[in-house]
Amino acid sequence: MDSAGGLVSDLTQHAGDPVLVVNAGSSSLKYELLAAGDGTRMARGAVERIGEDGGAQAEAWHETSRSRHETSDACADHHAAMDIALRAFATHGPRLEQAGLVGVVHRVVHGGDRFVDPVVIDPDVLAAIEALVPLAPLHNPANLDGIRAAQAALPDLTHVAVFDTAFHHTLPAAASTFAVPRPWRQQWGVRRYGFHGPSHAYVARRTAALLGRDPADCKLVVLHLGNGASACAVDGGRSVDTSMGLSPLDGLVMGTRPGWLDPAVAGHLARLAGMSIDEFDHALAHDCGLQGLCGHNDFRAVMDACRDGDPDADLAVEIVVHRLVGVTGAYAATLGRLDAIAFTAGIGEHAADLRAAVLDRLGIFGVELDVAANAAASGETRITTTKSAVAAYVVPTNEAWEMARSALTVLTR
Repeated sequence: MDSAGGLVSDLTQHAGDPVLVVNAGSSSLKYELLAAGDGTRMARGAVERIGEDGGAQAEAWHETSRSRHETSDACADHHAAMDIALRAFATHGPRLEQAGLVGVVHRVVHGGDRFVDPVVIDPDVLAAIEALVPLAPLHNPANLDGIRAAQAALPDLTHVAVFDTAFHHTLPAAASTFAVPRPWRQQWGVRRYGFHGPSHAYVARRTAALLGRDPADCKLVVLHLGNGASACAVDGGRSVDTSMGLSPLDGLVMGTRPGWLDPAVAGHLARLAGMSIDEFDHALAHDCGLQGLCGHNDFRAVMDACRDGDPDADLAVEIVVHRLVGVTGAYAATLGRLDAIAFTAGIGEHAADLRAAVLDRLGIFGVELDVAANAAASGETRITTTKSAVAAYVVPTNEAWEMARSALTVLTR
């Protein structure tokens, strides 16, 4: 069902229907069992360090409302990881064969121009996701491994793909188009796609609810700040600009990724340092960002280093703040009005000092920080005063529920 009314009907009718959400990374498989309509979580877990050290030992955990269990096991690939996850359900519950699963939902990072909605996975869809690997070489292959492992383990269920890029298909041409030759754009797909779509969609909707307004009447900036980070301008529930581009390397400073970077750097390093394209790509994904600036890719470690007087860590935080202030101001101009700013994901939800530094510098928009509320923020929290011209909130993201919720549009057809 494509209409908003149809989705609301699906959510109401299928509020308790369980869905297994799978998020496969290159060395991890995360999962949640939840009710698609109302988001009630029944279990979640992860298998990590898949294939590392020759697959000798992976770390796994499985959590229900009553208990948490941790194990170590041999795990050479995603098929073995899926077996570990299914054994955890069988041993610690809830038992999947008794849960009444309506489907399995898979996160896929890159959907290119083709996938702008959730889609039932069939051989043609698998082939299309594989064809998109050049656009997301670090992500789509792992997503495919997770899909194939889950399909082999749960062959009688409907499997649905939900794409990180889909929420941003509403970007206007001026925001999505790079100033490059036509063949680059038309033949090779060079454009801005955007990522973290389920998070931006969920947080924008929750922020509108916290404002007590219809999402269609809200102009928001959502800051998804984790090891991967992106900003999104949301106008009436639609993405109209976002910081990530062709790949998740673009935009804000991240744990190991540089964000915005002069494209001349590639040629410069090739000529002066003899760096190959493969070496450059690897460095962009693993050696830049906070890691490149101060030697730490975890923001908590960066803040600890700041407190210890590390000037490199101080500079790293200043750069992070500088870019966040700049992108928020730019998006406010794009939107024409700014109703609220939402901070989400691991750093956005927990780094009170960073939130304060960003909001203090946005005073030109009439932002007035509530210092006590910001310091004590837990869960959904307003962190600006009632007099603030622009509200700011901490809104914990729930990508798994957003994925399950959106997948109902195809699971219930």
